[in-house]
Amino acid sequence: MNLRRLGAVARKEFLHVLRDWRSLALSIAMPMVLIWLFGYALSMDLNRVPTTVWDQSRTAESRSLLSFLDGSPYFSLRHSVDSLRQLQADLDARRAMVGLVVPSDFADRVRSNRPVRIQALLDGSDVNNAKLSMGYLEAVGAIYNRRLQVERADGAGGLATPLTLVPRAWYNPDQQSRNVIVPGIVALVMVVIAAMLTSVTVAREWETGTMEQLISTPIRVPELVIGKVAPYFTIGMADVAIAVFMGEVIFDVPLRGNTGLVFAMAAVFLTGALFFGLTLSIVFKSQVLANQAALFGSYLPTLILSGFVFGIQNMPAPIRAITYLVPARYFITMLRGIYLKGIGLEVLWANALLLFLYAAVMVVLAHRKMKMKLE
Repeated sequence: MNLRRLGAVARKEFLHVLRDWRSLALSIAMPMVLIWLFGYALSMDLNRVPTTVWDQSRTAESRSLLSFLDGSPYFSLRHSVDSLRQLQADLDARRAMVGLVVPSDFADRVRSNRPVRIQALLDGSDVNNAKLSMGYLEAVGAIYNRRLQVERADGAGGLATPLTLVPRAWYNPDQQSRNVIVPGIVALVMVVIAAMLTSVTVAREWETGTMEQLISTPIRVPELVIGKVAPYFTIGMADVAIAVFMGEVIFDVPLRGNTGLVFAMAAVFLTGALFFGLTLSIVFKSQVLANQAALFGSYLPTLILSGFVFGIQNMPAPIRAITYLVPARYFITMLRGIYLKGIGLEVLWANALLLFLYAAVMVVLAHRKMKMKLE
């Protein structure tokens, strides 16, 4: 490998990137837009759920319960109705996600220490939010029931239920979904920048007719492919720095592990993604086809099959098997481990090894597919 020839190819590609200011601006602006969108719009948390109440009891006890619900961060009592039809109308019009029906004998049953049931109607057209709302209702109900037990046991020499389960979430104690999502955005940003931009590099040479000129020069395959990748590697690492900075400063996502390890693993993953896009560009020799293949082969699997948004453990067995072929799965696992758990290669070495293997395979494949001759 001649470093002078490699530098000439890299310089040529750098100049092309700098002259094409639209692509350069897109490569910097897109990560910032993606981080803003996913960081703010994509949330698995559910707060202040709009709730409609039909209080048939209308007593101090029922008002205490409803005040307790409204005072929690999970529910917002927006509307009070006088019939089941009005409550259903709120659910139909999506003015409410939850409808509560407090029975008329609520106060009597509470005073006489008898079981009482409150009907909760949820909008099942939004399955995920309905499940979250149901869980919140059960949790808030258990806390309220516990408070009643404490009040009744006051001065009676003890509580009715001496055993209490106190759960605690490690690594993400506030259970903020953005702490899980933002590290995954780093992988998504890198895939978009790497695979989508490099997928047009060699194809552009074929379409503009300059590939024949390159073939007539003494340049060799390693010098050409590495030179083509160099500017996009620089841009990709700059985007990683932007993503890490925005995650810490704007979204307040804790980075408990080694920052250097984040960038080191990002460099390995970025290398594999760059050479994957370059391989597509070599094989298809068409910018449109190569770009579409990059979208289908890198961005969509990263978004859907990497565990970034959808839990892999909830997928059918055949789909779970396919996820092992998605390199972003291992990179996102490492990012979340470094960010939230503060762990290193002593735990994540297997994921790091698979990322190195992925990068090596893509580098070799790009070299094999690149032919310095006309066909």
